[in-house]
Amino acid sequence: MKQYIAKRILLLIPTLLGISLITFAIINMAPGSPANARIAQIFAGEASGEVTAELIEQTKKLYGLDKPIHVRYWEWVKGMATFDFGESFKDHRPVIDKILEALPITMILNILSMIALYLLAIPWGIYSSRIAGSKLDRAVTVGLFVLYSLPTFWVATMLILFLGGGEFLDVFPTYGYETYGAESWPFFARLWDWTLHLFLPLVCMSYGGLALLSRYARVSMLEVIHQDYIRTARAKGLSEKVITLKHALRNSLLPLITLVASIFPSLFGGSVIIETIFSISGLGKLGFEAIRSNDYPVVMAITTISALLTLVGILISDLLYVVADPRISFEEREA
Repeated sequence: MKQYIAKRILLLIPTLLGISLITFAIINMAPGSPANARIAQIFAGEASGEVTAELIEQTKKLYGLDKPIHVRYWEWVKGMATFDFGESFKDHRPVIDKILEALPITMILNILSMIALYLLAIPWGIYSSRIAGSKLDRAVTVGLFVLYSLPTFWVATMLILFLGGGEFLDVFPTYGYETYGAESWPFFARLWDWTLHLFLPLVCMSYGGLALLSRYARVSMLEVIHQDYIRTARAKGLSEKVITLKHALRNSLLPLITLVASIFPSLFGGSVIIETIFSISGLGKLGFEAIRSNDYPVVMAITTISALLTLVGILISDLLYVVADPRISFEEREA
């Protein structure tokens, strides 16, 4: 097992390099130069400013954009090896400092959303498989499909309108992740404040995945409970509760474990919209602003971290396979 995990971790290195190389090439081929953007910022509101070719070249040299692309990529790789992602073009702050400020709240949102997804989807999938074909099952199925088809920005807008002090109820804050000045509050008061602030963003990040995951859980459970060994268990007189929780649930988890590797990156990508709408200073909002301002170092750092988290998610899902199904062994995978 240790050998298999070591191989997978070593495989992350060339994969990350490949992703970073493609990303670096794409953002450098995109229209719009960071040098021109910085000059535009400098002369914003100054009608007397004159942009000359010499000024553009000086600005490129200042940000290292005058070097060939392969030289710049190699310098970026050397910096990344020591977690030095350079300085932001926008405010000259170290990129790693901006990442460390934004990453925790994004990770909290994504982890809480993932936990909520599985805690709600699996029990409902099991229950709906037992009442398959009933009126309640059909009604909930239609409701979940409707939820799955709703765009996130529309749901967020409706929640703000009806629950965030728009024109109806004013129950949940819709700006940031805590009240200004809450740093000095007692722990439980601050925890309640976080709960109120993060409730609507979590709902927006979870409802689509809940609809998808619960359907997978239902279908997987329906397939398992019609297997021969389940019929044998029933013939032995075991209760439905024992059959479901002890014999069927474990095997029905395999498709849900597979989805861990795909849901986590989608949540991470979805946080760009949610953090922007709710003005949460997370990694998604930081990345959105970096793309708008051609802040290449920040874009590269966020892309690399997102790719790393995705690869780690895939590795964790592979390890969970073995936990859920003893028939799968690391020795077979290594072969």
